[in-house]
Amino acid sequence: MAIAIIGAGLGGLALARVLHVHGIDAVVYEREPSRGARAQGGMLDIHSGQRALREAGLLDRFHAVARGAGQDMRLLEPDGTLLLQEDTPDDAPLDRPEVDRADLRDLLLDSLPDGVVRWGRAFVSADDGLLHFADGGSATYDLLVGADGANSRVRTLLTDARPAHTGQNIIEVSISDIDRTHPDLAAMVGRGNYWVLGNGVSLAAQRNGDGRVRIGLSFYNTAEDWFAASGIPFDDPAAARARLIGLLPGWDPRFTALIAACDDAIVPRAITALPVGLTWPSTPGVTLLGDAAHLMPPVGQGANMALLDGALLGLALAAHPDDFAAAVHDYEDEMFARTGAAARMSADMQESLASPDAARNMLAFFRPA
Repeated sequence: MAIAIIGAGLGGLALARVLHVHGIDAVVYEREPSRGARAQGGMLDIHSGQRALREAGLLDRFHAVARGAGQDMRLLEPDGTLLLQEDTPDDAPLDRPEVDRADLRDLLLDSLPDGVVRWGRAFVSADDGLLHFADGGSATYDLLVGADGANSRVRTLLTDARPAHTGQNIIEVSISDIDRTHPDLAAMVGRGNYWVLGNGVSLAAQRNGDGRVRIGLSFYNTAEDWFAASGIPFDDPAAARARLIGLLPGWDPRFTALIAACDDAIVPRAITALPVGLTWPSTPGVTLLGDAAHLMPPVGQGANMALLDGALLGLALAAHPDDFAAAVHDYEDEMFARTGAAARMSADMQESLASPDAARNMLAFFRPA
């Protein structure tokens, strides 16, 4: 009974690991040529996903690479008003630690036997129990799991749903080795998350484990083609920084100083999401997990849901090793309810961030009356 997992992201690897713990073989097919082929992004806030790491037998190793100080948070308004500052004691429980995505992915990869992940295998299509890859190769399967992200090819086997633009566009920048190059800005941002929320614009700065600060400048209530109309010359970093600062009129100079100090890599990212509460009829032999199943706005739920998807699908398969259809049905029933609620919460959070009262909304969220 061959289990094929498409995609070596967090969810697909969590599934492979939990299956391995239970003595069940699986193969992960990944389009990237190697584990180090591209950067894996910034820090992740891991909370509910810790259950998945426990089921995978990796929780202690996760705690060894996670950053408790990443739980620190500062929330401000564009004029510089500090609304909230939370500094985590060094001995505080790791309820919501931050971890570098690359470190978490490496932890999962290193927990799998050699050969489980097949690099350089770009999935194209599947039919009659046969996978087809871009290099002309093929492989058989009895269960196909699409863990292939936002633009999943496996998803097309189950639903016509496609991600749609959410009205949010992000410019991602970073400051390398900030403690040495800009100690004043490093002290301002602190050890964890630093949020400045204005009228339809937010700045989220986050300390990363490699010594840099990663910054996301979000523009809400904007069209999918907003980047083209924004006047940001992405091929000219100095001019792009100046234009970004110009898009923040009235903001405290301390905040625009973060943009002025950023490196030359300035990356635009349009935010898309699948319909909240997306489901499909249970189909023997095929299922989805992670962003392939429930892509949602980036407000701290996606990675946790993907990890849980992988672990809980693995447990369902361990409970029904000879009945994949029953395992998939049980998994999907739970997954639809859990991730539907998470997607609704994420959409509501994004709506709050897009409002004129974004900062006060978030203050009420973190410090309810």
